[in-house]
Amino acid sequence: MNQKVHLIHYTLIEQQEKVSEVPKGLTMIQAPTIWGQTKGEGITIAILDTGCDMEHPDLQGRILSGKNFTNDDNGNPALFEDYNGHGTHVAGTISATQNEKGVVGVAPEASLIILKVLGKDGSGQYDWIINAINYAIEQKVDVISMSLGGPTDIPELHEVIQKAVVDHNIPVVCAAGNEGDGDHSTDEFAYPGSYNEVISVGAVDLERRSSDFSNTNNQLDLVAPGEKITSTYLDGTYATLSGTSMAAPHVSGALALIKNISSNNFDRILTEPELYAQLIKRTVPLGFSPKIEGNGMIYLTLLEEMENIFDNVRIKTQSIF
Repeated sequence: MNQKVHLIHYTLIEQQEKVSEVPKGLTMIQAPTIWGQTKGEGITIAILDTGCDMEHPDLQGRILSGKNFTNDDNGNPALFEDYNGHGTHVAGTISATQNEKGVVGVAPEASLIILKVLGKDGSGQYDWIINAINYAIEQKVDVISMSLGGPTDIPELHEVIQKAVVDHNIPVVCAAGNEGDGDHSTDEFAYPGSYNEVISVGAVDLERRSSDFSNTNNQLDLVAPGEKITSTYLDGTYATLSGTSMAAPHVSGALALIKNISSNNFDRILTEPELYAQLIKRTVPLGFSPKIEGNGMIYLTLLEEMENIFDNVRIKTQSIF
């Protein structure tokens, strides 16, 4: 396993000192509408990435713990600071605190475990990722989020993902990859995003158009906003980035909300296949091929909106008779 794994390539659009907004990606997937029911409290998400800006004001109170698996800081496992920016951006999209300034995440009360598996240059070893997934399993996290990948199918990586998903009922969310060539008849596979057991997330822009850079293949599960996404960044700043790396954390955060809602509705903790089914029930087809959009775009209030439509139909039907 001498091959390197890398960040899913992304594009830096803009960096800002201050912002004050609910990112448009969150409103597209209807996350703020769900916050009256849950903000992800009690859910723990492991982020395998470049670490995190531990002092960022929008992430205070969200980071439960962390561990460094890389050679940064002389391999000190207790230091998982982000020197790249990618991991901090992902963390903010998932659960930046709702504090009336900066940005807010999809699940603003979910807890994060920061597992640094990529160094400051955005690359890492497969052993680091495998060890981090095992660590996340030991910590009994609710969701694992990975916006990283490479072109090689590594059996040991696949095995530990199967262990997480099948044996421990932990959903693993992965970016699909940014090797898309704009030709939707071709396939682009990146791993771990193309493993059947993971939830593979492609990207759409803020107008719900398919992103040309997003990988297309038959393992794609759904899409989420992935272009011009504003979130937390290094040194307490903010940045607007594009890539499937930005789409995946929308789904990771959404799962925190769905898990709480579903556990309340069913009065029990759902298995990973059941939780996956609840996620897919909350997707809206956009009119593209399944190789482009999977089951569609995550839309958290879909079931409630459908129920309201059916209720109105029943009322009208009753009034006729």
